Amino acid sequence: MDTSKILELLSYTVPAIITGLVAYNFFNVHTKNEEGRRRYLLSKEAQKNAMPLRLQAYERMALFLERMSLTNLLTRISPISNDKNDYCNFVIAQIEQEFEHNLAQQIYMTDECWTIITTAKNATIQMIRKGMMMDAVTNADSLREVLLNELIEKQTPSNAALAYIKREVSQMW
Repeated sequence: MDTSKILELLSYTVPAIITGLVAYNFFNVHTKNEEGRRRYLLSKEAQKNAMPLRLQAYERMALFLERMSLTNLLTRISPISNDKNDYCNFVIAQIEQEFEHNLAQQIYMTDECWTIITTAKNATIQMIRKGMMMDAVTNADSLREVLLNELIEKQTPSNAALAYIKREVSQMW
């Protein structure tokens, strides 16, 4: 083969190869951008659909915390007998039942928020049990009285958790 023919062949081949590589690179970048744009739109749509579910979960847990607040709980649940142990166990069972009813809501909440709600529930149960152990408590009515008087002096755990929920929901916007 003649060098002029080789040079002629290279003069046609090299620009074709360069053009092919540029086109391949362009289409590769374009395809990646389109894929990223589609993923972004899908995640945006999923977030839009999940927002009402998340808000509903926060609403349900706010309702749980309101119902679990000792002030509301003790006024709503009257003693079934004079025995302080029976009343204590009944009130704690009501809290646990309400909590179990709302367990699925943790899927839509942050781990930190769920931990705070669980801690508020446990602290409320602990307050009830501590109140029952007091020497001044002799029956169910005196347990209610001691617990309600204790609430005058300090904030309930459910109020602190409710304040956290409100802050977290306000940050969602």
